[in-house]
Amino acid sequence: MITMTRDLDIPGSQSTPAIQSSWQAGRLAMQGDSYPENSYELFDQVIDWVRRYLKEEARPLHLSLALVYLNTSSVKAMMDIFDLLEEAHGEGREVSVEWRYDPRNERIAELADEFREDCSYPFAITPTAAPA
Repeated sequence: MITMTRDLDIPGSQSTPAIQSSWQAGRLAMQGDSYPENSYELFDQVIDWVRRYLKEEARPLHLSLALVYLNTSSVKAMMDIFDLLEEAHGEGREVSVEWRYDPRNERIAELADEFREDCSYPFAITPTAAPA
């Protein structure tokens, strides 16, 4: 797939997260639920974007997440992304992750923490303010 733009702007749906990237800012953001019928179709383009950014740019890359639920294949895709960041970090690249979550959703906080255990780069897990 050849695309003229370097940025992703994938609208979210009931079963897929909204995904936005900014090549210029070195940011990738994902928010929402992730249990797509075909996670490879969705995440392959995200993984390709991360891989290309890390190959072509020397600037930092920051991943901003507000994922609420991930099915097994989405977890696998996120592991692939985190592995790319870990490899880049090991080569001296500045990478970071911030995963924001609703404090009432302890399961996603636990999942984020499991991911963080395998990462040596900055990986923040931040509760969002609960609605009043």
